[in-house]
Amino acid sequence: MNDLEWIQDWYARHCDGDWEHSWGIHMETLDNPGWKVAIHLEDTELESKDFAPIQIDRTEEDWLYIKVENGVYEGVGGAHNLIEIFSTFRKWAETT
Repeated sequence: MNDLEWIQDWYARHCDGDWEHSWGIHMETLDNPGWKVAIHLEDTELESKDFAPIQIDRTEEDWLYIKVENGVYEGVGGAHNLIEIFSTFRKWAETT
């Protein structure tokens, strides 16, 4: 299963008739260019899981900043870093 299929399954597992009305996954583009992803962790098994912030600056186009703050996994990155934002979430979510 690739990371996009995995995130779809993660989302679907948390849709219980209530969670999806208040929380969810939001994705948008940035004008520098890049991506911004917010995954709400409230009422999930990840709500109180520790996350060490990540800051990677490879080049002006290849960069990644990820943190968990106020119950939200927040990832931003360059135009070609969207998959890395999701794969980082998956790796963190699957670790015990």
